[in-house]
Amino acid sequence: MRMRSVSTLLAVLLSACTLAAQSRGNAPAQAQLTDLAVGSGRIVYTFDQPELQPPHYTITLEENGVGRFVSKAGTPPPDDTDDVYPAPMDREIRVDPALLADLFRYARAHQYFNQDCNRKGRLAFTGNKTMTYVGPDGRGSCAFVWANNSELQQLSERLNAVAFTLEVGRRLDVEVHHDPLGLDAELESLENAVQEQRANDLPNIAPELQYIASDQDVMNRVRKRALALLSRCEAAGVRNQ
Repeated sequence: MRMRSVSTLLAVLLSACTLAAQSRGNAPAQAQLTDLAVGSGRIVYTFDQPELQPPHYTITLEENGVGRFVSKAGTPPPDDTDDVYPAPMDREIRVDPALLADLFRYARAHQYFNQDCNRKGRLAFTGNKTMTYVGPDGRGSCAFVWANNSELQQLSERLNAVAFTLEVGRRLDVEVHHDPLGLDAELESLENAVQEQRANDLPNIAPELQYIASDQDVMNRVRKRALALLSRCEAAGVRNQ
């Protein structure tokens, strides 16, 4: 009876997370990012930091909610003990509607990124970032390490948090099959990142979390962590309805 109730809970949570992700855009999954809809814009965020994993990625967002994440895999250092080898990604994503709205509102209020947006001074290198807007109403681009506008800096950090979540999802998919003992630390790290807002848009990795939560071969503590993260995903879906 207990197994049945757990399976039912998993089905409900996964369904909620799936709906949350799907509700973040009205376009079909097969919509092509190269076909710009009339009256809509596109924002492309590019990130480069050779010391991180992944070292390079782009997040492409259509105004109708369709998005795509593409990353390149870096080369691990010779003394790296990580069992999850770097790998590229190319997948569809959905982002929080509030983030999507904030990005397009900012672009239109700031000349479609046609401004000097790089903060001057001796600052820690956190990666090269580029924001690009293309639409029927205009186009533009700006590059920065630290943005000289606090709102733009925050928008880039929110996009970085999306990328962080997607990379963790990739790692979880590898670990559940090849390094199940690494799942507990990985999920604990994700929980902390969510708390600190370094990770967001969990519906994008709901299938990976559901697989772990339903896998009888992993530790019970790990399954509980996955269930708790799925619950966060469900809560996000309720807020965005």
